[in-house]
Amino acid sequence: MLTKSPYDIVASEITPRETWLRRREFLKGAAASALVAGLPGVFNPTTVYAAEKLSGTLKSPLSTHETQTPYKDITSYNNFYEFGTDKSDPAGNAQALKTRPWTVTVEGLVKQPKTFALDDLLKLAPLEERIYRMRCVEGWSMVIPWLGLPLATLLKRVEPLGSAKYVEFISAADPVSMPGVRSHLLDWPYREGLRLDEAMHPLTILAAGLYGETLPKQNGAPLRLVVPWKYGFKGAKSIVRIRLVDREPVTAWMKAGPGEYGFYSNVNPEVDHPRWSQATERRIGEFLKRKTLPFNGYAEQVAQLYAGMDLRKNF
Repeated sequence: MLTKSPYDIVASEITPRETWLRRREFLKGAAASALVAGLPGVFNPTTVYAAEKLSGTLKSPLSTHETQTPYKDITSYNNFYEFGTDKSDPAGNAQALKTRPWTVTVEGLVKQPKTFALDDLLKLAPLEERIYRMRCVEGWSMVIPWLGLPLATLLKRVEPLGSAKYVEFISAADPVSMPGVRSHLLDWPYREGLRLDEAMHPLTILAAGLYGETLPKQNGAPLRLVVPWKYGFKGAKSIVRIRLVDREPVTAWMKAGPGEYGFYSNVNPEVDHPRWSQATERRIGEFLKRKTLPFNGYAEQVAQLYAGMDLRKNF
């Protein structure tokens, strides 16, 4: 008998987020009652999805008007290899990550290197809700309502030098709380990079939340990079260090598979991964595939960054 994958279910069959949240509250109470009764091994889903509301946020005119992916899918179907390689691993394994206190050091070719406490960094400007299309290299996509700070706001505070051409992002790599770091899958810590003009583009943000709440740990808490015209692995998670440099950084996936993962990683339907086509994608919650859009649909905003470049060579 044929059955549908959970990720092939049509949008009309998906539980609305409001209902899901009420379900969370019900299960939270049920789990608490069971614990009081002395029953061992009760799973509490709020451990996985616990978050706090973020106030004082702004709506961004850069948002798409497409249907948003349900919260439960965004927070349970993740790539975060520090916590495992299966899509369901991060939701279960990331909860051991301690995200308070947290600091982010910004250094390198800047006039004012500085280490920011997370709360101070997030006060540099009001957080904006950015509803972005997000595309994964494996052929699936989501529409995610991020809450974030324009990366340019942070970089301007440290005053990049004229010699700075690239920005490198370095993630946390704690082998105690991050079981994947104990593997040899990648050369840890996870590193990513952008050209400085890409990093300063208005679409590029440091995300600290989604769906009006603080960022769940499995989605890269407490702070992650979001670059919506690039494949999702460019979005370094749990960032602890940002360096401005004069040479193109060697990123984690470039080092692991240089023939498969290039520095630019722009969404390009004409450039296939060696093991699969990138011409189509499946939006989580939809049954049919759709054509992949150049630059993930953001060509009007970003294509000029690559004028004159061979985007097959510079993949």
